[in-house]
Amino acid sequence: MTHPRATPAARTESAQVTPDSTTHTGPTAPDTSSTPLPAPADLHRRLTADLEPAARTWLERALEEAAAHPGLHGPISAWELRLAEVGRRCGAAHADTARVLILHAARAGTDALTRVYFQGTADERRAVLHALPHLVSGPAALALVEDALRTNDTRLLAAAVGPYAARHLDAHSWRHAVLKCLFTGVPVDHVADLPRRARGDGELARMLGDYAAERTAAGRPVPEDLYRVLDLTESATPAPGTDHPHGKES
Repeated sequence: MTHPRATPAARTESAQVTPDSTTHTGPTAPDTSSTPLPAPADLHRRLTADLEPAARTWLERALEEAAAHPGLHGPISAWELRLAEVGRRCGAAHADTARVLILHAARAGTDALTRVYFQGTADERRAVLHALPHLVSGPAALALVEDALRTNDTRLLAAAVGPYAARHLDAHSWRHAVLKCLFTGVPVDHVADLPRRARGDGELARMLGDYAAERTAAGRPVPEDLYRVLDLTESATPAPGTDHPHGKES
């Protein structure tokens, strides 16, 4: 089915995206074949190369402590306390990566990640979202992604649409996550595996067209990123009857 495409006069040069050459016959469902993540060992190597000696020493001790005492000890684990220290110990520019490494060293499972997410600061919540693809193989932690997608914190949203969401969000939720990024101004470059999941998705194209038409009717500019995603949805023609794998959305 071909969906009408909004063509507001305010459109400027849309970004040209080279489609993947993989044969595709309809909207992409969640799978585990997303772009490979850098291994924690690679993250560790890159981070320690950038840290000052004092920060490097602190991080190594924090990682050793997390590896030696990964479980919950008392009301809060020592490694959870280290998560709160990371910003001032390693610097804001390196804090996300350092927290991911501590969570990995502590072998944090879904329960621990959930506790850190809901009890932690916005920075700690973001680190949990970044750590999910390294620590949770299945969809058990999707509730954390869904919670982040309900916020208007753009940094949290950017983390929420990472590789874990690309692997496990269903089509309906993933489409609305893309729309949320456009609505809040989060660049779609943050949406992991965007070309794969958007390719040939007629329902996403319809939603994008509706959103563009609404903004144009209200005299508001249409985000250029919208046209980037719309071009991706047109990079393959969906097979008949595959536009709405979960029924018509509104």
